[in-house]
Amino acid sequence: MPPMTPAETGSYVTHHLGLAGRTDTLFSDDAVALIHQVSRGLPRAVNNLALQALVAAYAAKKAIVDESSARAAVTEITAE
Repeated sequence: MPPMTPAETGSYVTHHLGLAGRTDTLFSDDAVALIHQVSRGLPRAVNNLALQALVAAYAAKKAIVDESSARAAVTEITAE
């Protein structure tokens, strides 16, 4: 399976959020771009980074996942 493009990564994240019942914007464009860049568009890596970014945003009491939350996720994932 080839890696997803940046647009496909954004659609992938939006689709999965929709399956979970969220139709509003939860990830900023910068956060999705960083997740795509670090994951290289591989679905499992996108899932892992997006989940960690959600946790980081929640811990920081943020309403949306922004780039800083995504960076925290990258740090957490790559430190393991």
